[in-house]
Amino acid sequence: MPSASVPAGSEGPASYVISLRPVGGHGPVARWAQRHGAVLIELSPWRIAHRDDARTRRILADALLAPVAVFTSPAAVAAAVALARLDASQALKLAVGAGTRAALTDAGVETAEAPARQDSEGLLALPALAAGQVQGRAVGLVTAPGGRGRIAEVLAARGARIVRADVYAREPVPLALPARAILRAAHGRLLLPVTSGEALQRVLDTLPGDEADRLRSAHVIAASDRLAALASDLGFARVDCGRTPQPDALLDRVAFSAPG
Repeated sequence: MPSASVPAGSEGPASYVISLRPVGGHGPVARWAQRHGAVLIELSPWRIAHRDDARTRRILADALLAPVAVFTSPAAVAAAVALARLDASQALKLAVGAGTRAALTDAGVETAEAPARQDSEGLLALPALAAGQVQGRAVGLVTAPGGRGRIAEVLAARGARIVRADVYAREPVPLALPARAILRAAHGRLLLPVTSGEALQRVLDTLPGDEADRLRSAHVIAASDRLAALASDLGFARVDCGRTPQPDALLDRVAFSAPG
């Protein structure tokens, strides 16, 4: 969906919602913006590319045979399903959040579990991943290069043998020029849901100085305390934490709680 223009007939300064989702993944944010009469600015730093080669298929098969298999995103589920059937009888399937668990359910794994706290720390607190459960055992990690590195790090420290299947990749793309033009011209409130520190860092590194400074004027609604701290370190002045991985839910929880 292309970046929207300012809604006709709107009163006062428009609100703008900046989406850092991958190419083609802006749907929830776009629908939220439409409901609230906000302008959508699509700043995709990459696109999702499924891997389809013999090595990836082999490692995925090994990961799915581990006693526990962890899926780090809905995109990981989609990429895995394109390569193999997810047998609900093999391994305990764990999801980092509700969206990933829903994707597993859609793939036929109705017994998948997800933590109430939908982030890496919440996942790592699940009893099935406690040190006494994973020490000396294989844990499948179905994911992509970059991001969620803490999961593998902590599980390895607990004595697990990580079987990592990188089933998709994030391929960098140029930031859309129309979206950058809207960002430069925006005079209303800027809202920025942040669910990926890697995406935020890449967009800031890619934008020229004046546009990066404009982005830093946005109200950040972060998915976790870690991401909130990162946004503050990167120079964002107004940062709140919504503690949910869904960007539209982040906006619902925090965006209009106080004037910006």
